[in-house]
Amino acid sequence: MLAVNLFHMRGGKMVDRREFFWEDLPEFAMPDTAPAPAETQYFGADGPMHSADAISAAEQCIGPSDRKERAPQDDKLVGDRQADFSPGEFFSALLKQLYIGQPYVPRNLYVPVGFEDYEELEDLLSEQNAGEGARARVHIIVPQRGDKRSLIDLAGNNAKQSYDQRFRILKPNARRIQEELQEVIGLPDLPKRIECFDISHIQGAETVASMVVWEDGKMKKSDYRKFIIRTVQGVDDFASMREVVARRYKRLQEEQKPMPSLVLIDGGLGQLHAAAEALESLEIINQPLAAIAKREEILYVYGQERDPIALDHHSPVLHLIQMIRDEAHRFAVTFHRKRRQMRDRSTELLEIPGVGASTTRRLLEHFGSVQAVKQADAAALSAVVTRGQAEAIRNHFQK
Repeated sequence: MLAVNLFHMRGGKMVDRREFFWEDLPEFAMPDTAPAPAETQYFGADGPMHSADAISAAEQCIGPSDRKERAPQDDKLVGDRQADFSPGEFFSALLKQLYIGQPYVPRNLYVPVGFEDYEELEDLLSEQNAGEGARARVHIIVPQRGDKRSLIDLAGNNAKQSYDQRFRILKPNARRIQEELQEVIGLPDLPKRIECFDISHIQGAETVASMVVWEDGKMKKSDYRKFIIRTVQGVDDFASMREVVARRYKRLQEEQKPMPSLVLIDGGLGQLHAAAEALESLEIINQPLAAIAKREEILYVYGQERDPIALDHHSPVLHLIQMIRDEAHRFAVTFHRKRRQMRDRSTELLEIPGVGASTTRRLLEHFGSVQAVKQADAAALSAVVTRGQAEAIRNHFQK
């Protein structure tokens, strides 16, 4: 796993910062291009700055050349922690990925380590800048001292913070995050299991819900659940949430299973109160219940709604809640999309005289898609439906 910070400087001031992340990075026998980062985030000049064992990169757009500060090639990771990883090769590939083919490349690129082909890359990038006249020449520099070295160190500190927030949130600090979550929400015990609900629909069609589970520091996909809304007509997220929560915990009561440490709702006060009503209808009391609003990212704890919790943007507890909430949303949207696709695929087959819902289901289960049904000959169709139905299907698609 790898985190990189990239600073953009003009006139001695930072104008932008970017974060790049790689996960499951293979052993680094470096090809011509770096693997695509898992995610890129952008921060403006006034964005948050944090306080390095992650690799960093700093870019100086305008400033004097520091050719004297170029370091010898150095392919050892700080602390020599991973001998099979070559930082030099990595930064060579990263600079190529970032700047080759771009209309403008900054004159000075500051990196923490040197690499063998820096001269060739300088020449290539300088050619791209030919239209800039005297400013065309691009220099790749490894500062050893002074202000430029301080920039590298600052980028390194930021990269370490980025790395910790991205990769360590649910690993070494899992217990600390559990303790903070317990304190923030006022849970009686350390949270061991969180169940999170989300509703998904598009213009009231095919309303579905999802429940995802976080348990002992990680998502437990085997316990995920999907729900088709049965009792609600049209668009009513509150009623849909009430139905789903009631169904879920009535089932737990019947199976005599314990309640989770926290029930988390994707939504605002309306969804929170709907979930609370569902629990009350089952005579479930003192169940910790909270909701996180999508846009404001404010946490509402049931019973304390007048004092919503606005966690710090960089709080690991907020990151954990957001991760669980986002997973519930992803799972609900995926289920909704599949339902909608099945509905859309079925529509055309149901238009064929003599083909009903059960026949449509058999055809889709056998052939996999409407397109495959269209391409099937009469013999293949007759293996699934009657000869008359097969002829009707062939005639329909031929027209």
